[in-house]
Order: sequence, then C-alpha cells, then structure tokens
Amino acid sequence: MQLEPFGGRRPATKKAQREASVEGLLAAARALFVSQGYRHTTVDAIAEAAHLTKGAVYFYFRNKEALLSALLDRVETIVLGGMNERIAAAGPGAAPRLAAFMHGQARLGVESPEDVLLLILMSLEFAGTGGPVEARIRAIYDRLYKAIEGVIALGKRRGEIRRDIRTREQAAIIMALHDGTFLEWYRRRQALGGPELVRALRTTMLSGLLETQAPETS
Repeated sequence: MQLEPFGGRRPATKKAQREASVEGLLAAARALFVSQGYRHTTVDAIAEAAHLTKGAVYFYFRNKEALLSALLDRVETIVLGGMNERIAAAGPGAAPRLAAFMHGQARLGVESPEDVLLLILMSLEFAGTGGPVEARIRAIYDRLYKAIEGVIALGKRRGEIRRDIRTREQAAIIMALHDGTFLEWYRRRQALGGPELVRALRTTMLSGLLETQAPETS
C-alpha cells in the first residue's frame, strides 16, 4: 500500500511500517486541513501527500473524519496536558497564574504550531455545524475557559482582579487574545518576535484585568 519508502527509507519491521504510515497520514492530513480547510481536503490529496495509496488511508482510518478525530486526540493532549499543574505551580496570585497559562500556550506555539493552529481553524470551520467534531472541539475549549475562569474567580476573591466585568466575558477576551495573537504570529512570524509578542500579550491582558487598572471612561 506504500508507494515509496517513507522518508526515503522503508522501516525495518511491519509494525514500524504501520506506525510510519499512520504518522505520515496524520502529518499530511494536518498540513492540508490547516492550509486548505477540512471541507476542501480530499482523501486522495491526503494519500498523495503521504505517498500512500487511497486504499491505505481507508485501511488505517475509516474516513476523513476519523483522521481529524485522531488529530484532535493529539491536540487535546498537547494543549491541555499539564495545564492545570503549571497554573497552580505559578503561585497563589491571579497575575502569575494567568501569565503561566499564556506562557504555556506560547511554548506550544513554538513546539507544536500546526497542532494549535489546527484547533483554532477547525473551531471556526465547524462552528454551528452541530456535529460530533464541533462538540469535541468545544469540549477542549471548555476546559481552557474553565481554567481561565477559575483563575479570574480566584483573583476576584483576593481583590486582585476588577469586578465590574463578568468573569465569563473576561475569560472570553483572554481566549480571543490567545487565538488572535497566535494567528497573527503564524501569519507574520518573520516580522514579529515571539518573546516580544508574548510580553505584549501578557502586559495587555493584565492591564485590562487587574484591579489597579481604572475602568475605562466613555
């Protein structure tokens, strides 16, 4: 089912060949879903990009949605793994905990940019579809929201975060900054420095949340 040696060299064992084929399919699907969108990506295109036959795709995955589901499994582990522990380890204050959240996500942008981008883009493409993919993506985002809302609620109890805006809306703005900043960096990574962008994000985020920041006047 493999058209040519994967990566120029065929793995030594059948198990290694299967694993290499699956990895190749997932990498090809992820790249195409990110660059072309899920709906515009065909199984034929995935097979061609992975240097496999179309039959090989269906041997390992029952359909295109199964490929996306496997990718979302990985995204969930990458994005959520260790998140709550990092936040808690940052200390008791809301500001360092929010900064820890953002720094953790920024590191993912360096280490696994296409995985994070896949989550963001698929959340847009499947919004309002009402299917299992949308539900899966929403569940991942719900855990992100829950973590942020928990830190904000803690900060309000400690008198650190302003109380004139509801927690839900504050968390929504943080996630908007999160997704938007990542998209901007991905689009203009040659012009924008990652550390400087993260510093600007952290400063902008905290300046609008901390109690020492006076409410805006209209």
